[in-house]
Amino acid sequence: MNDSEITARLSALRIEHRDLDSAIVALGSASVVDQLQLARLKKRKLRLRDEITMLEDQLIPDIIA
Repeated sequence: MNDSEITARLSALRIEHRDLDSAIVALGSASVVDQLQLARLKKRKLRLRDEITMLEDQLIPDIIA
């Protein structure tokens, strides 16, 4: 992947991460909370965060000062 592809993927992942955050808040504030669905959304959000971090690390050069 080149830098522009990584940047585009990061943008898409960040949007999905924000959407999941909103969905988690909405599901958590419901009168009847589906704990299984909530756990799945949180797990997906964590996986997205890991992928975002990995891609960000690819964009930042590893320079030893």
